[in-house]
Amino acid sequence: MAKERPTIGSDGLALPILPPERDARVWARMVRVVFYTPGFMALLLLKTGEPTGFGITVELLMLSSAAAIVAGMFIGTQSSDGGADAASKVGVWSGSLVLELLAVVPFLCAVPPLFHQLAHSTLLHTKAPGAVDVALGISELLPAIAIVPFMIYQLAGFGTLHFIVPKPVNWVINFGILVLITCAYAANHKEAFGAERRFAGVLVLTMALTVLYGVLKLRAMQEAFDARRPARPAK
Repeated sequence: MAKERPTIGSDGLALPILPPERDARVWARMVRVVFYTPGFMALLLLKTGEPTGFGITVELLMLSSAAAIVAGMFIGTQSSDGGADAASKVGVWSGSLVLELLAVVPFLCAVPPLFHQLAHSTLLHTKAPGAVDVALGISELLPAIAIVPFMIYQLAGFGTLHFIVPKPVNWVINFGILVLITCAYAANHKEAFGAERRFAGVLVLTMALTVLYGVLKLRAMQEAFDARRPARPAK
């Protein structure tokens, strides 16, 4: 049975609300998945010569793969045994934040334009004599549907960011993610690759700053929790 955390500190004031305990083994497996999947996709694109139409897709996929390595480093520091400090106690939470915002978000931004360009690439699809060019139409947006469950994950209280920033700020950040991903895809669709890079650049910079703030905030919350936690009653 899970132990209940105290909610009131030794000074009579409310303690910081930390994220729930998470299984480090599950997140470690997630690191492997996120590292290999976008990494191999980026290598395949580089092998085909990275046509201009792919825009910033390769860079986003490589960022997603590299961020998974950094997330694994955070998760590997998790410890609650003797000698554990505030930083080691928030290792899994910090790693999950890196995965959510610097691995999953760039991957979600890269997949829709990647699918669009693969579906229309003359480099990858040599037309046979008499072949019929079938327009995919609205079905091109099917990979982008993955953004919907991610938004639910973030806004319904599953995401790490939910415990770091106030609810209105969380909604603004995630709405901004959705808008920037949509704008980047629209720019790629119109072959405005310069605009796509700017939208993706703003998205990545925002996620990096959010992760920086989030990791430091998690550590500060853990320090405040440890400093004001009521003493355990003697057995």
